[in-house]
Amino acid sequence: MEQIALDLGQQRRYLTVSEFAEALRGFLDGEFGMFWLSGEISGCKMSPAGHYYFTLKDDKAQLRCACFRGSARFLKFKPQDGVAVLARGRADLYAERGDLQFIVEAIEPQGHGALQLAFEQLKKRLAAEGLFAQERKRPLPKLPARIGIVTSPTGSVIRDMLNVLARRFPGLHIRLYPALVQGDGSIDAVCRGIEYFGRSGWAEVVIVARGGGSLEDLWTFNQESVARAIVNCSVPVISAIGHETDFTIADFVADLRAPTPSAAAELVICTRQQLFDQIGGCRRKLGQLMNWRIAQSGRRLHQQGIDRIAALLHRGMARRSQKLDELDYRLRRLDVRVRFAKARHRLDSAERALEQSMRIRVTRSQKLDELDDRLRRLDVRVRFAKARHRLDSAERALEQSMRIRVTRSQKLDELDDRLRRLDVRVRFAKARHRLDSAGRALEQSMRIRVTRAEGKLAPLTAHLSQLSPLKILERGYAIVETEAGRVVKSPADAPPGTVVAVRLADGRIKADVR
Repeated sequence: MEQIALDLGQQRRYLTVSEFAEALRGFLDGEFGMFWLSGEISGCKMSPAGHYYFTLKDDKAQLRCACFRGSARFLKFKPQDGVAVLARGRADLYAERGDLQFIVEAIEPQGHGALQLAFEQLKKRLAAEGLFAQERKRPLPKLPARIGIVTSPTGSVIRDMLNVLARRFPGLHIRLYPALVQGDGSIDAVCRGIEYFGRSGWAEVVIVARGGGSLEDLWTFNQESVARAIVNCSVPVISAIGHETDFTIADFVADLRAPTPSAAAELVICTRQQLFDQIGGCRRKLGQLMNWRIAQSGRRLHQQGIDRIAALLHRGMARRSQKLDELDYRLRRLDVRVRFAKARHRLDSAERALEQSMRIRVTRSQKLDELDDRLRRLDVRVRFAKARHRLDSAERALEQSMRIRVTRSQKLDELDDRLRRLDVRVRFAKARHRLDSAGRALEQSMRIRVTRAEGKLAPLTAHLSQLSPLKILERGYAIVETEAGRVVKSPADAPPGTVVAVRLADGRIKADVR
């Protein structure tokens, strides 16, 4: 009886769970790569290490997601439950649990800009801390002599502000701290400028200024570090960011918000002419008050002098007339001649006394006229004119002294700047700070690149392992080579008597062809 050979087809393929997981991970990475995923955040949690774990879901499915600390640091806003987002990342298999998850590298909210959402989150948090409270804000000095400005030294903002300040009040001391107001490094530069004026105590008021732009252009002034630098500054701070319709976090925490940089220059100090007008108004009010006081004193003097003397004379004349009438009545009843002589004698005595009294009163009236003439010679207007002349002379001398002091102060500032530029320790500290910052950035960049390279290398290694010919040799196959190193593919390549090398899974053997 003949035996029937059965062809069982391809042999069975065995894989371990880890091999299958690696193969599946490589398939996901090669098939999908980096892509965007739309959904709503649910069950968001943050680990102590700084990683975010949440679920993206829609009305039919859900997928676990992970955003590691290295990527979470660069997110424009923090994940929150209930927010519809677009997440960019790659699919991955967490082999330890056998879970399919989405590794998130960037997130953008749907229907609401990421920057605007971050702005609202920071605004709400700082308002809860009381940093926007009106009671915390300080009044500006009336006439600041030293003004600090933090802005770009090359833009039109600083030129416009200097022109406005020079036109309104020449002779002010202005110090500019050059700082980037947009892009990489702008946040640290603005914070350092504000901290410099707050720490040095030189400026009486600080203006933080920048021209207009989009929300992305003004994003430096929506950072928490800039807001806290303004709050911690020891002198009042004016925020002059963008145009009148632009609002930033710096505007809310500053002691005063100006709609534009030029408006900040107008709000920080009044014009010199306004100051002169106020002084002139005070002088006019003082003159009016002095004239009123003089008139009041004149009226009181008149009432106490002439009017009182006239009243005394009238009352004296009335009493004497009444007494004369009584004497005349009594004279009529007595002997007319004797009584008339006595009465005449008394009348003459009274007339002499009255004449003497009139002389005394005339003398007093003359003295009163002399006092009035002396009072007129001591007129306050004449004395005020002399005082005004002396005040003008003092103002000119003070202005000359201020010019000399301004010149000396400018020279001193130049020497101070040259000394700071020549200070080796400061330059070394700045260089060391830049070197440390560059080292940290390089280390962070290398970690990210190594992590990404490891993620790409793992699926490629698994795929290469599957395609390796050594896997075939482990199943019992062999590779036959001639002494010259050519692979034997047919009997004609190795005639009888040829020495061949047979490569097996665990080594090589030599054989003779017969």
